[in-house]
Amino acid sequence: MKFLKINIEEGADPEVLKNIVLQLKGVASAEIIDDENPESELKKAFAKTKEQLKTGDYETLVNDIFDILIKK
Repeated sequence: MKFLKINIEEGADPEVLKNIVLQLKGVASAEIIDDENPESELKKAFAKTKEQLKTGDYETLVNDIFDILIKK
């Protein structure tokens, strides 16, 4: 799957832009990600974990969790 990253100017309404992009042919989904919001990083981590579980990559999953635990 390929992704397109769009940076918007301050004051632009991301919901309106998302709805416009979703109407374009070939667009399967659109997601608003705020790089300054730590929640988006959490979403990425959950997505990665979900993929690791689907593919049976348990060793990498355990290593990632272990790395998180020893960082703090």
